[in-house]
Amino acid sequence: MPISSLSSFEFREALGHFTTGVTVVTVEREPGKIHGMTANSFTSVSLNPKLILVCVDQHAKMLPLLEEKKHFGISVLRAGQEAISEYFAKGEQSTEAEERLSIRYRCTPSGILVLENTLLHLSCKVIESHIAGDHTIFVGEVEDAEIHEGEPLLYFRGKYRRIARHS
Repeated sequence: MPISSLSSFEFREALGHFTTGVTVVTVEREPGKIHGMTANSFTSVSLNPKLILVCVDQHAKMLPLLEEKKHFGISVLRAGQEAISEYFAKGEQSTEAEERLSIRYRCTPSGILVLENTLLHLSCKVIESHIAGDHTIFVGEVEDAEIHEGEPLLYFRGKYRRIARHS
């Protein structure tokens, strides 16, 4: 069996050929204070029970929060929310920057804070975690979901994309 000689950069570039949606994972780190992380390593796992997964880098600020709090929100971004994705992709977050970007949070029926004005909100409870290479895979049981109208923000080959209408 051949052994791959791909570098980490080449592997990342190759995986960039798979189109993904863009999500923001949110955790209430203390009452009223939210930490968010942009993630495209998100997928459904099971319909019964309702399970999703999200992968978090071992060095991400989100990792210890998920391990401690055990509850998180998923907000699927809509077309035009590139600035929000970029903001949460950076490690540093501030009230001033969130005000400038008009980032607002809302509480789901399960009491999880998620981003307002996105396509989908999921409230999740961590039920398992697995270390896999340089990431931890968190499996979350979905406690509730809220679906909204709009088109998704997509990511392909290192750039944000939108769905094109065929005539």
